[in-house]
Amino acid sequence: MTGLRIGVVGGSIAGCAMAIAGARAGAEVTVHERSDGELQDRGFGIVIPPPLHRELVAGGYLGADMPTTPVATRVWLARAPGRRSARELARQQAPVAPCNWGLLWRALRAGAGSGAYHRGRPVASVGRTASGGAVIRTADGEREYDLVVGADGHRSVTRELVAPEVRPVPAGYLVWRGTIPAAALRDHPAQLELLESSWVTLGFPGGHGVFYLIPGAATGSRLLAYAVYAPPPHAGPEPCAPVSAAYVRDIAEEHFPAEWADIVARGEHTSQALHPVADFVVPRAAEPPFLLAGDAASVTRPHTASGAVKALQDALCLERSLRASATAAEALRRYADERSAEGARLVGLGRRLGRALVENAPDWPAMGPAEVAALGRAALDGDDSYLFGSVQRQR
Repeated sequence: MTGLRIGVVGGSIAGCAMAIAGARAGAEVTVHERSDGELQDRGFGIVIPPPLHRELVAGGYLGADMPTTPVATRVWLARAPGRRSARELARQQAPVAPCNWGLLWRALRAGAGSGAYHRGRPVASVGRTASGGAVIRTADGEREYDLVVGADGHRSVTRELVAPEVRPVPAGYLVWRGTIPAAALRDHPAQLELLESSWVTLGFPGGHGVFYLIPGAATGSRLLAYAVYAPPPHAGPEPCAPVSAAYVRDIAEEHFPAEWADIVARGEHTSQALHPVADFVVPRAAEPPFLLAGDAASVTRPHTASGAVKALQDALCLERSLRASATAAEALRRYADERSAEGARLVGLGRRLGRALVENAPDWPAMGPAEVAALGRAALDGDDSYLFGSVQRQR
């Protein structure tokens, strides 16, 4: 693919990863990013499967020095009935490599540095040329490419051309995401000790929260990352009607064990955001000369922890497809065959997990290892997820 011209719309996680993939396959890559600033302060905690992390390091996408906080165990907790203390429900072997979204972006941005990266230039539209190529239009004019990658998120202008009929499907509940300084755990040594070796799922009526440590921006620092899923505090078809991000503190005060409530409800939050949960998937992830990656191709419910993961896997697939193909069109067909099916699988998995963990949340305090294992098997429905493993024991 030497000499192939690739234009990438979007310079976030997916865009930078796709730029690396194209360059590694011999293409000339240009990235168009609408923001005129750096992106490393955006985003929160994410987790990556350890085998994927190793593959990305070995493949030159990430440096071995990018910090992560790997843990091997998933611990399920709930508040003990009639008490404010925590009750451990189950433990599973479920290794993950948590990382900081901003640090991951910074590492990928450095890896994509050999190509042109244009900041502050929003893409107005994309289109086809008479010769079968693609054109990207910005306020500065037009640029022609052999292949255009839409890595511009859930509001993708590229997807509007490839699959204009696709629209997000709301789940009807919300997710609060944020980070808390690890210093907040100093007064809670038992919780800190647990998080040093585990990531935690905390069940409560109508939802659940996920907690894990991630590296901070300062060398050697750490943050407590969380995602709390719950319905809005009002009825109605629009879950994104005005809801304060502070509502997560109310949930913690009402439903969390005392120590976890103290951390979440009364602690300082380094960052916090509230998002309605929705999903969608395109019928085909590529239609020559266009290709969709990351959230532009499909958005899964965050229960699958596959947002950044899928974008990174999309990039690896693009590199493989370019190397194995004689033409760009053939490479895009290979890519579409693999990634379209994977996007649909993940959307289905996310919906099942959402029903099991939020929409039809179980009576968490009544559960033990057998019930947690059965819940996971039913939600997976024969599918695979790196977030689930074997239940070990109950305290």
